[in-house]
Amino acid sequence: MNTFLMGEYDVIVVGAGHAGCEAALAPARMGFKTLMLSMTLESIAMMPCNPSIGGTGKGHLVREIDALGGEMGLNIDKAFIQCTMLNTSKGPAVHSLRAQADKQQYHYHMKKTMEAQENLDIKQAEVVELLVEDGKACGVVVKTGAKYLGKTVILATGTYLAGKIFIGESVVEGGPNGLAAANGLSESLEKHGIGLRRFKTGTPARVDGSTIDYEKTIPQYGDEKNVPFSFMNDPIKKDQVKCYLTYTNEKTHEVIKANIHRSALYGGKIVGIGPRYCPSIEDKVVRFADKERHQTFIEPEGLYTNEMYVQGMSTSLPEDVQIEFYRTIPGLENVKIVRPAYAIEYDCIDSTTLKLSLEHRLIENLFCAGQFNGSSGYEEAAAQGLIAGINAALKLQGREPLILDRSEAYIGVLIDDLVTKGTSEPYRIMTSRAEYRLLLRQDNADLRLTEKGREVGLVSDERYERFLEKKRMVEEELERLANTSVGPKDADEFLIKYGSTPLKQRCSLMDLMKRPQISYEALLEIDPNRPLDPSTGKPLVSGHIAEQVEVQIKYSGYIEKQLQQVERFKKLENRKLSPDLDYDAMDGLRIEAKQKLSKIKPLSVGQASRISGVSPADINVLLIHLERTKRSNADE
Repeated sequence: MNTFLMGEYDVIVVGAGHAGCEAALAPARMGFKTLMLSMTLESIAMMPCNPSIGGTGKGHLVREIDALGGEMGLNIDKAFIQCTMLNTSKGPAVHSLRAQADKQQYHYHMKKTMEAQENLDIKQAEVVELLVEDGKACGVVVKTGAKYLGKTVILATGTYLAGKIFIGESVVEGGPNGLAAANGLSESLEKHGIGLRRFKTGTPARVDGSTIDYEKTIPQYGDEKNVPFSFMNDPIKKDQVKCYLTYTNEKTHEVIKANIHRSALYGGKIVGIGPRYCPSIEDKVVRFADKERHQTFIEPEGLYTNEMYVQGMSTSLPEDVQIEFYRTIPGLENVKIVRPAYAIEYDCIDSTTLKLSLEHRLIENLFCAGQFNGSSGYEEAAAQGLIAGINAALKLQGREPLILDRSEAYIGVLIDDLVTKGTSEPYRIMTSRAEYRLLLRQDNADLRLTEKGREVGLVSDERYERFLEKKRMVEEELERLANTSVGPKDADEFLIKYGSTPLKQRCSLMDLMKRPQISYEALLEIDPNRPLDPSTGKPLVSGHIAEQVEVQIKYSGYIEKQLQQVERFKKLENRKLSPDLDYDAMDGLRIEAKQKLSKIKPLSVGQASRISGVSPADINVLLIHLERTKRSNADE
């Protein structure tokens, strides 16, 4: 094919999903000429699966993206139609914000943001070739023959690469949500030595909401108080839509079992590996045969459509079976399907071939992000896109990459898991994956990461001033509570009212707040000196700030213990390993450890300890090697 030069850029981003959007915005905002290429501009921030952002673990990622200067939190705050804080009956470490989105509004708002961004060009084109010279990525070629040169390239191809759609016996080439598959790029990547593998995911049917009998379902309401995702926004007042809960039953399961041989998954047509934590309904029926029913949530796709998303009912069964088992579910007896459920299989890479910066080990200046790296979910994709975009820009500046460790952010957990441990299925973030989750709460993401976002150049003056003001107010209020005391005469009546033990001697307000019965809000009754807003007469410390004060006081003991754990963790993280170490020549390492260490090239002993197949004995060998090297250097 004849090619012709159509432009030169600092950063070229392939893909316009949640990873691609963050990957393109970051370097453009950092001052670099950036190009984002998408097979169709209708796919910009498209939500081909569930109509929501956030959820358990995922809400933490969105808050962290926001704190670093990313766009996802700001965008969902514009497009949400229902908002809920999950896990409020548990501790703050697992509180997770989740918002239903109007899918079209989410797409429109992000597209508008991208189009208005200085230094960013957006073009509709299918990339079919990656250009590599002297082991460095240097551009791409699109299907028309147009060539774009770039100093760095970010691949964020989602589920498009060699995509195949499965609906029962039907197998067609295609991308998500009825779009075309990208069939040219995979061959080019393999020519450059980038190994690909097949993963699979799926999505439920969309049904006509006017054909649902909502009287037979259980309404699910949003929270009365809307909590924004972005720390730049105050609570947003909106009329919220309802979601609905219903359940499968024995009839549903009988229909599925009777037709299981017609499922693409069980019929052997799908070779890709699917996500264990988001199984299809036929997988649930087979794997959890003892369960009499499974939850099914009916969720609106937007304010200006009748389409409803049937969460929990992903399947690759044929359409006639889909309508048959959907109609066994209470409320769906007369339902009409407008978009059938399907499974999609696609090419992705082995994430252990990446560095922690998300740059590819074999090809310099090539960064990878999102589902192309083997992850699953909008939030996981956006987090990787942001880090890939930042690190592409930092590389152009000649600066060290931004690498968040496991004690700093869920983003650090996500990337470390993918790069160090690898994944045998589409990876999904969960709070249980984070060892230091009490420190990595969603409520303190701005306190943890805004400084880092400022250092790389993504946090605006306005955001930074807001952050500093919050930090100052939290610190001052903690100090005031520690230095303000009350005696039995002032507090006993109040304590008895809230079921707490009376005082025997004077006690600080901070110590009183450590009692489980006493909240910061309730403490106002015996705290006459609490600073007030002169314009409203209401407490000045409220919202995010009050939440932060309460959490830091009530969980101070646990937080201190976790900080001690982090200190031990950092000792191994600070024992750096050279990426040029010859592990094959290192006596004492087992063969498997040599192979794994040589492949992943860990940057620290801590990272090496998390590699599957590297034992504690192997870690001791590394520590001895480092000590010998240190002594040898000292002698010289």
